Amino acid sequence: MDSNTGWREQLRIIIFQTDTVAGRRFDTALLLIILSSLFVVIIDSIDSIHRNYIDLFAYIEWGFTLVFAVEYALRLYCSPKPMRYAFSFYGLVDLLAIVPGILALYYADAQYLLIIRIIRMLRIFRVLKLSPYLKQANFLLLALRGSKQKIIVFLATISTLVIIFGTLMYVIEGPANGYTSIPVGIYWAIVTMTTVGFGDIVPKTPAGQMLASLLMITGYSIIAVPTGIFTAELANAMRGGGLEHECPVCAKTNHENEAAFCARCGNALFPNVDKQA
Repeated sequence: MDSNTGWREQLRIIIFQTDTVAGRRFDTALLLIILSSLFVVIIDSIDSIHRNYIDLFAYIEWGFTLVFAVEYALRLYCSPKPMRYAFSFYGLVDLLAIVPGILALYYADAQYLLIIRIIRMLRIFRVLKLSPYLKQANFLLLALRGSKQKIIVFLATISTLVIIFGTLMYVIEGPANGYTSIPVGIYWAIVTMTTVGFGDIVPKTPAGQMLASLLMITGYSIIAVPTGIFTAELANAMRGGGLEHECPVCAKTNHENEAAFCARCGNALFPNVDKQA
């Protein structure tokens, strides 16, 4: 019983912990397998290759599915709380890496859903110890929340403009020139305002061309507005970031404004302050 528990603990360390040599090697090997499976899915989507090697790719994909299924079972086996892992973010992602391979038995096109395995590449943050940098994403979230109302107003304005311009273009050009309905006119207005310009529908009358020119100028004038809104909110979020800075020793947050040392443990909050002291 003790030997079984010890082996299970060793397996848990290898599979779940990346701060050990064995754990890092396991995750590195897993990432290489994930990349290989993605490469196979991408190559298999090329029709000429798919026709010539359909059986080979099927066997290879089943091999990858079997490897991921065994890995998922081992994670459940050695996890101290299997259900907690199963319903965690990584647990659900690991499960999604297996399901498309099984569905492909019944639905041929389901094999292309295997591309969602790329989500498993998020483990690279743990392997390269980049997880602490993900906390900086909080600044982006704060900026998005702060600019939400302004962006909603901006989108409402844009929606109003494209409906107006799309309707006008439908009235001016009409079905004879490809504008068969107001939704088609709105589609053209969106493509034109965003400066994409597919060219599948173009105005042919002088009035329509003048309206298109006006819409292009309008698009260039307002396209940078959401960027400015978001940048301003991001700057505000970063200026207030000192309050949420985590103490490297006791992990306390919500410090006093412009605080250099932790109010709980007294350690320096920033390395440069520690050096100056």
